[in-house]
Amino acid sequence: MEILQKHSSEAQVWEEAEEFIRLFHRENPQAGDPRARLAAVRAELAETGTYRHTPEELVHGARVAWRNSNRCIGRLYWNSLRVRDRRGLTDAEDIAAECFEHLREATNGGRVRPTITVFAPEAPGRPGPLIWSEQLVRYAGYGDHPSITVGDARNRPLTEALLRLGWAGGPGTPFDLLPLVVQGVDDKPRWFDTPADAVLEVPIRHPDERDDWSDWGLRWHAVPAISNMCLEIGGIHYTAAPFNGWYMGTEIGARNLADTDRYHLLPAVARRLGLDVSSDRSLWKDRALVELNRAVLDSFDRAGVTIADHHTESRRFLSHLEREESKGRPVGADWSWIVPPISGAATPVFHRTYEDRPSATAYVHHEGAQERAWGRDLV
Repeated sequence: MEILQKHSSEAQVWEEAEEFIRLFHRENPQAGDPRARLAAVRAELAETGTYRHTPEELVHGARVAWRNSNRCIGRLYWNSLRVRDRRGLTDAEDIAAECFEHLREATNGGRVRPTITVFAPEAPGRPGPLIWSEQLVRYAGYGDHPSITVGDARNRPLTEALLRLGWAGGPGTPFDLLPLVVQGVDDKPRWFDTPADAVLEVPIRHPDERDDWSDWGLRWHAVPAISNMCLEIGGIHYTAAPFNGWYMGTEIGARNLADTDRYHLLPAVARRLGLDVSSDRSLWKDRALVELNRAVLDSFDRAGVTIADHHTESRRFLSHLEREESKGRPVGADWSWIVPPISGAATPVFHRTYEDRPSATAYVHHEGAQERAWGRDLV
């Protein structure tokens, strides 16, 4: 998931295409000898400057990109990724509609399904579409003072840009759904209201049924769908390809709700628990963090919504390592992302080293992706 800006020559595309086609045929023996397909790809590339993946190649490429995601701990089920082929779509309105349908299908009534929707790729002389939003579901961040934000502080710049662009804003709660920002081919970015029926949200309550948690109004959405990364398969860049797995509890409880530049809830949780916050040596942050994460896991379980805990997911990752290495496929990983943000040393992934392996078939952040996610130059 490195940050890249690629302008591939025909020779570079061919090199990556050949590598991928050989990989596809090696891992799918039923596809037969790769020579005929390689000849067809080379001819198409020479004629048009690009080539089109078969539906089977697209599915396998998207799954392999997940398999190659060095920062993802949840890769054990890479081969179950559902691939929605929407490569014929280039218009912002059509793309937005399919993104919302992606959420409905991936949510699956709470039994979250790993899913990717792939839109039109870049082509010579034609850019691909872009989804500016960092995820398909994001909460607004409002604020009239630099140190005071209602909602998700990370999304304050995008929220302000959308308000300047004409969005009326939500009701002003900490969990107002932001519109989705999409830029079609040869078009300006546009915003689209997120339909309420496309987003399943889970109320967050403490498992001990404490009355003083009931009035918080905390909640979080069920599907973490990354939408501003580029799917690269065999030299072809799919610039709009939102994808999701399911949440690991710490993503919500230890990062989204706890980080000081997000919802910053640890001081409030500690006060509700009656903890001594006068000194860090009381470990009030640690104790509040654990209780907040307990609340997230228990709340998703009660709602019947798929979520993983960091201990289980760590064991699954080691199973993934063993499975892949038994097939002769070394696994790359970024230690700083694989180790959970709480209780790291209590998980087996902590006590290992990993090699951060680059791959030509991967999900990457292209240059400018984060600036777009913040709404920079949106107006």
